[in-house]
Amino acid sequence: MKRDIENRADIEVLVDRFYIVVRADDVIGFIFNDIVKINWEKHMGLMCDFWENALFFTGTYSGNPMTLHKHLHHIRPLESKHFNQWILLFTSVVDELFEGEKATLAKQRATSIATILESNIIQYNVDQNEL
Repeated sequence: MKRDIENRADIEVLVDRFYIVVRADDVIGFIFNDIVKINWEKHMGLMCDFWENALFFTGTYSGNPMTLHKHLHHIRPLESKHFNQWILLFTSVVDELFEGEKATLAKQRATSIATILESNIIQYNVDQNEL
């Protein structure tokens, strides 16, 4: 039986595994590997802070994902398939590693966050084109 996400160490395991999967993915890997050319050391710490805050309300993250993703969208337009794949990969990694209340919360938060980002970015793009 798998256990639940209980602490920062568990989040680090989740984030590490998730980005291994993301980097190898045919649908969204190129965004991280070729378009953004992420500084992985910095990004991993930020993502651990983000998820620690999202699940345990630690206040460890203070970034603005919406601004970052809108900027990325201007570099290389993001599509619904990218957000859907991100959700699919994240939920599958959570399911691979964990189960329980926090694991379920992580999947719910990921889906909600990706949906909000997608909606705002795509709607923002539509609104800008109508001007």
